[in-house]
Amino acid sequence: MTIIRLVGRVNIGSVMDTALVVGATGLVGSHCLKTLLDSGIYERVVAFSRRPLGQQHPRLVETIVDFDKLDELEPFPIADVFCALGTTIAKAGSQADFLKVDFEYPRIIAERSAAAGATQFLLVSSVGADPQSSNFYLRVKAQLEKAVTGLSFECVHIFRPSFLIGKRTEFRLADALAGPAMRAVQFALVGKFRKYRPIAASTVAAAMTVAAREAKPGRHIYHYDDIVSLASRL
Repeated sequence: MTIIRLVGRVNIGSVMDTALVVGATGLVGSHCLKTLLDSGIYERVVAFSRRPLGQQHPRLVETIVDFDKLDELEPFPIADVFCALGTTIAKAGSQADFLKVDFEYPRIIAERSAAAGATQFLLVSSVGADPQSSNFYLRVKAQLEKAVTGLSFECVHIFRPSFLIGKRTEFRLADALAGPAMRAVQFALVGKFRKYRPIAASTVAAAMTVAAREAKPGRHIYHYDDIVSLASRL
């Protein structure tokens, strides 16, 4: 498997240097990659993925990575990290394999990025993430949030969308059934339930881009209204 090794540079003027997109073939990750390339905010966009992206762009550096060998990837890019890596327990096949994809891989990437000098980490998590949740998926998401926020990044942006709307490269029966139902009831989700409204993956990607551009120091968590507000400023 070919691994491209790349070292970023410092930011120059108003154009930021390097963005690293992890999970660029997924629903949010693919939109994030497109948004970053179209926006021109970064001089270079590095995409870590398991398989070829099938696209070309003068600012895109495609990096085919064996995620089981992340510790062997040297040196790590100095970049703002957009992490949209994830799977489902059904697709992973077991809780152990789900944990590897949704926790271990992102944790290693965050640790390696922080050690390389990255200042921003933007993470796609989930609404309801809670270390005390009875739901294994939501506990894992909360554990990853805690691991990332404990690192030395100047800015950590955690996005907690609910049901994601968008065209996936793979068919998911659960999504196909849930999508219409969620759209039908979304306007009934008001007040404290607004954060459970379905949201377009492209909106999440736009919000991540704006959050990175504004680079507000500290640890930030964004739900539905926050995500929509950020995206509107792209």
